[in-house]
Amino acid sequence: MRFSIRHFPLKTRMVLILGLIALLQTGALGLFALHYLSSSLQEQMGERALHVAKTIAAIPQIIEAVETRNSAVLQPIAQSLAEKTQARFVVIGDSNGLRLAHPNQERLGLSMSEDDDDDLSPTLVQGLAQVTRAEGSLGRSMRARAPIFDTDGNKIIGIVSVGYLLDRVETLVDRYRLTLALVILGAFGFSVLTAIWFAGHFKKAIFGLEPEQIGRLFQERDATLQSVREGIIAINAEGLITTVNHAACRMLGLPRDSTLTGTPIQHLFPDTRMLEVLTNDTPQFDQEVRVGELQFIVNRLPLHQGDRITGVVSSFRRKDELDLLSRQLTRIRQYADSLRSQAHEYSNKLHTIAGLIQIGATDEALNLIGQETRDHQALIHLLVEAVPDPILAGCLLGKYNRARELGLMLTIDPDSQMVDLPPELPREKLVSIIGNLLDNAFEATLNHGGPQQAVTLSMTDLGNDLIFEIEDRGPGISPEDQQRIFAKGTTSKSEPGHGLGLHLVSTQLQQLGGTITIEPGTPSGSRITIYIPKHPGGMHD
Repeated sequence: MRFSIRHFPLKTRMVLILGLIALLQTGALGLFALHYLSSSLQEQMGERALHVAKTIAAIPQIIEAVETRNSAVLQPIAQSLAEKTQARFVVIGDSNGLRLAHPNQERLGLSMSEDDDDDLSPTLVQGLAQVTRAEGSLGRSMRARAPIFDTDGNKIIGIVSVGYLLDRVETLVDRYRLTLALVILGAFGFSVLTAIWFAGHFKKAIFGLEPEQIGRLFQERDATLQSVREGIIAINAEGLITTVNHAACRMLGLPRDSTLTGTPIQHLFPDTRMLEVLTNDTPQFDQEVRVGELQFIVNRLPLHQGDRITGVVSSFRRKDELDLLSRQLTRIRQYADSLRSQAHEYSNKLHTIAGLIQIGATDEALNLIGQETRDHQALIHLLVEAVPDPILAGCLLGKYNRARELGLMLTIDPDSQMVDLPPELPREKLVSIIGNLLDNAFEATLNHGGPQQAVTLSMTDLGNDLIFEIEDRGPGISPEDQQRIFAKGTTSKSEPGHGLGLHLVSTQLQQLGGTITIEPGTPSGSRITIYIPKHPGGMHD
């Protein structure tokens, strides 16, 4: 199996990488320092040798002895000068390059050019002083050569070579090499300790996750964001967009490949309240917002890291989608109420019919069945003709069965007509208003007038308003109570959970731009009339 550093945990990887980087850096710096030190020392040694060589070449005693080729005089002087200048050797030659003074007397009289096949002409012919590094008869050295002129200074009569062996440089460099090795090891150890601390701190910041786990979580989060049907937009603490999912682009009419990340949120929504949440750290739920011609239901939540606000995330959905869900829920609820009431009522009727058959009263059983059929057929025929809207018709059918279940009668005026319902009128609000008013009428009639009493409903869509009139046989509503019955929590019952129906009716009527009136009934009870304008301008969302 092929080795890969990814097989190690993040902490181990960071220690290895940071330690290796530190080792390479300090190693490279150490090699450079050693090379620079060696070069500098050699250069200094060469300059010193050149200075000594020029000084010796200018000594009168040396000039006189070279002119006479007196090695007996030159040999001790050369050795003495070498000791005083700490040079490894001082060699003096004549104009032909033959040695007149040398640390090894056996080499006297031999040519100086035998050392590394040196060319002496630049010094003996051209009179140039030079520094070279070569392998001479005494070892590797930095040596300098200077010409010896006669007393008049016009003629080259000899040459001086001064050398310093490079073993001293190597010894000094070796001493520094050990020091640098210790420094490199110390820097490596410090880097490892720093890497361990930093890796632990970094792992804590990313909740102990490995990079591969973070990448997988990011992919899962992105897939989750793109799969939800709600639009999602997130901003950071600077108000810059960090996340936009596909649903948000679709709802706002933005192309999916649009690059919005890093864009200020004000550029997309000039009147956004996300910055307000970012400032006051207060979440906002179910806020209605209009963007162009569209209305959205928006939630905004602040994001925290410790006690610091790091951003805001906003989720939103088109209001018409929520209205559709609400209408579907209302329709299902109406169907459920209708089925429950019918099941209860027909159960009672079936028990009655079964009892009549058991006692032999078959004629009465047939009459009861016929009467039940005629009543329902008449109601259904009336609803089909007068109320073609299935939601409103279903609501009325359910309330009709509910009234019979309570022992009451819901009478719908045969002259009623409700066919001109505006398409934009929210059906769930309409059936909620009618249903609450009928429930209150049933309760008032049952508590005051007893069973077998009638509650009357009449409807008309003539003119510019939809008019619904409900008359009960209850105790009536005094003028004083008419001013407060629509307040939230106002009720004549002692049980908790009441006092919401009429308040809801009042609220929804205001949203539809409608009004409500209360009058005494005939001969008793109350007559409640509601007016809902057909024109869409009368509705307030």
